[in-house]
Amino acid sequence: MQADARAPHFVRSFERGLAVIRCFDAGHPVRTLSEVAQTCDLTRAAARRLLLTLADLGYVHQDGRHFRLTPRVLELGYSYLSSYTLPEIAEPHLEQLVARIRESSSLCVLDGDDIVYVARVPTRRIMTASITVGTRFPAHVTSVGRVILAHLPETESEQLLDRADLKPLTARTLTTQAALRAELHLVRAQGYALVDQELEEGLRSVAAPVRDRDGTVVAAVNIAVHAGRHTVDAVRRDLLPPLRATAAAIEADLRMAPAHRP
Repeated sequence: MQADARAPHFVRSFERGLAVIRCFDAGHPVRTLSEVAQTCDLTRAAARRLLLTLADLGYVHQDGRHFRLTPRVLELGYSYLSSYTLPEIAEPHLEQLVARIRESSSLCVLDGDDIVYVARVPTRRIMTASITVGTRFPAHVTSVGRVILAHLPETESEQLLDRADLKPLTARTLTTQAALRAELHLVRAQGYALVDQELEEGLRSVAAPVRDRDGTVVAAVNIAVHAGRHTVDAVRRDLLPPLRATAAAIEADLRMAPAHRP
């Protein structure tokens, strides 16, 4: 349909904004301003305005002259997943893990100060809040968030801790920067995070990092259980080994996939 045949209600700038989002895909997860302008048939000035607007809204991240989508695009639907191979790679491994342990498992990435669920295989509901793809929680209070934070550059993790709302969600929640800093140091040293009823009473969660081909932690995979069914020792003994094996299997498949960033 040609531009001059558009209906009177048609908003051309909105069309261009969606075109900018769609130009990021599995083959082109990172683009420069010039590439966006060329792909979307826009002037550099128009492409720049659209990219910076999307960045202001949290849908695009700028790193120097490069731009990429953020998981917040999930709020618009599933267009983010169509350009991102990690959830598709992880899901079969999560299904195998859940079939083996009979507990829920999820894959999460960091978006700003939150973790976002990008793949999930549930067994039963164990939290008051329903968790689906796109659900967000503060990173500092979750096992997946702590795994990712522990592997960020120190300046980035410190900035997030400075911004974090450290209010107690349960009686067990860590509520000081010093305690969280010590916990992140432990997580990095041991290679996993275990959160015991800090996000919600009765919920225990253990998480392991997922690294890309360059060794960068790009996500975390977890197992969430009810505290009445698994002690902390049982989580470490029975669930952590298959969780780590699942993370390793996802990493092996990631090494075979086209290069991308979360």
